[in-house]
Amino acid sequence: MANFVLVAGAWLGAWAWDDVVPALRDAGHGVHPLTLSGLADKQALPVGAQTHVRDIVDEVERLDLRDVVLVGHSYSGIPVGQAAARVGDRLAHVLFVDSEVPADGESFISTWWEGPAALEAAIAGNDGWWAPPTEGDFAGQGLSDEQVARILGGATPHPGASLADPAVLVRPLGELPTTYVKCLLDGAEPSDGAARLLTGERWRLVEMDTGHWPMFSQPAPLARILLDAARR
Repeated sequence: MANFVLVAGAWLGAWAWDDVVPALRDAGHGVHPLTLSGLADKQALPVGAQTHVRDIVDEVERLDLRDVVLVGHSYSGIPVGQAAARVGDRLAHVLFVDSEVPADGESFISTWWEGPAALEAAIAGNDGWWAPPTEGDFAGQGLSDEQVARILGGATPHPGASLADPAVLVRPLGELPTTYVKCLLDGAEPSDGAARLLTGERWRLVEMDTGHWPMFSQPAPLARILLDAARR
């Protein structure tokens, strides 16, 4: 039996995995969706340096989980990648779902595809929070109107402090048993950092013909990918 720790990306909480969880539990695994501090039902919790990394490590240790499969979606690949090395022999596998991957000393903001200044300005203009996306941001992502409404209805502003937090890697990511899930409607190729890591022996690429939010658009195929990773 594996223990899945599921961490959704920016603006989202544990609720984002609701359509994926049943298939994992039906297969006999432990499943632990996690809301990071400052988001969803944990909006009131403060966020500073390494808070989201500690959220993940603390959950694994608090529940005394073994054979852990850590899953990070989008932004959450950054804290998940750091936490994966810190849980030691509890770790079985890491999955990055169309996500960022941490680079030592770099933050989410510092590698933002439109340039750090654009994201910094957006956060500063929203009192230190990254505002949730708008309906138009979901165009071409393989989502129904109902699914988009569900995401927007549950999304909360994302704490800017976590986005500016430089990654601290205690072990090279290339050493970790990893599956990278690329969602093709959000771009045909992984980021440069992920692409470099995928040349290593311990990283595997899986592609999905959907957009950036597969837990909503294709939860059953995503669950099958997670289950396959747990068997490796």
